[in-house]
Amino acid sequence: MIYFDNSATTKIDTQVLDTYNKVATNIWGNPSSLHKMGDRAHQMLEASRKQIADLLGTKQHEIFFTSGGTESNNAAIKGTAIQKREFGKHIITSSVEHASVANSFNTLENLGWRVTRLPVDKEGRVNVNDLRNAIDSDTTLVSIMGVNNEIGTIQPIDEISDLLDNYPTIQFHVDNVQALGKNIWDKVFTPRVDLSSLSAHKFHAPRGIGILYKKEGKMLTPLHDGGGQEKGLRSGTENLPAIAGMAKAIRILLENEPEKANREAAIKAKIVEYLKDKPGIDIFSPVSDGFAPHILCFALEGIRGETLVHTLEDQDIYTSTTSACASKTADEASTLVSMRIDDKIATSAIRLSFDETNTLEEADEFIKVFDKIYNHFAKINHLGDN
Repeated sequence: MIYFDNSATTKIDTQVLDTYNKVATNIWGNPSSLHKMGDRAHQMLEASRKQIADLLGTKQHEIFFTSGGTESNNAAIKGTAIQKREFGKHIITSSVEHASVANSFNTLENLGWRVTRLPVDKEGRVNVNDLRNAIDSDTTLVSIMGVNNEIGTIQPIDEISDLLDNYPTIQFHVDNVQALGKNIWDKVFTPRVDLSSLSAHKFHAPRGIGILYKKEGKMLTPLHDGGGQEKGLRSGTENLPAIAGMAKAIRILLENEPEKANREAAIKAKIVEYLKDKPGIDIFSPVSDGFAPHILCFALEGIRGETLVHTLEDQDIYTSTTSACASKTADEASTLVSMRIDDKIATSAIRLSFDETNTLEEADEFIKVFDKIYNHFAKINHLGDN
């Protein structure tokens, strides 16, 4: 089996699972309880928080635990908008965000906020001048993803940060769910970033746990009312085994990070080299410093993406259409549509995403299998005919 759907991975690292099981078995207390079992759980919770903060280069009290990237994005965006509504109700995002960001903005727009959605260029990247022109006296929030989940574009977070240095009252949120462990963290997590979202299942930790980084001094209105956990920002008893497992997973992820990222980039480069001159193949994730090393999106013209995904699945190769979170909806290629790619080509796109467990041998096997599929469909669709 070859699993090239690691941007939506459900695999749990065995070391992480061992940590999860040990905590679940041996630490029974509620971190909010006053007795010694509760204190033991609280100590584990804060040790995990400190480890994560140290690994990410933040302060311990800037790390908050959520149920995943979707909740972190909602908390950052809606929490900022509500908190700062008396200062202005204009908020800015891009046209290529993950559904959890895009739909949060849609909800706020329906509730009376004014939303600007920045366009993107042919590589799916926003233009900082467009952002500069969009900011006005009512702007309270800018939310731009670090790495696009569909094609892997790295957004110009450093340039946006430089611009927003001139607007200290605007909170800057970056959805970094796709960015951790790819040797690009300094590009997408600058000192100007006020809020950042992570999801544990992207790096072989349990599903249903995530992180919201909130810079010291920044304010959010909580979306959950309850017992006041997570300093009142996210009420609800913390999922301690998953949090401990996530802390372990981040430590493992960041060990030898450059070497792992280079291996993913080599896999991508090998497949791109095979694909690049084939008639009817459109590549949307070039080998470039402007793109993440682990995501490769391409289309085989005339074949719908889901058809190609299932054809590869029959050969025990697992990929996805452009977004696993939207692969069963009609919103499969929102980034490509925003890039003004023809609908017939956009709906033919699939995404390969790699992690540190993938190998060049798997790339060779993919090429071998895909070559047969390509030749079969090329004859049917007369690709390359004059």
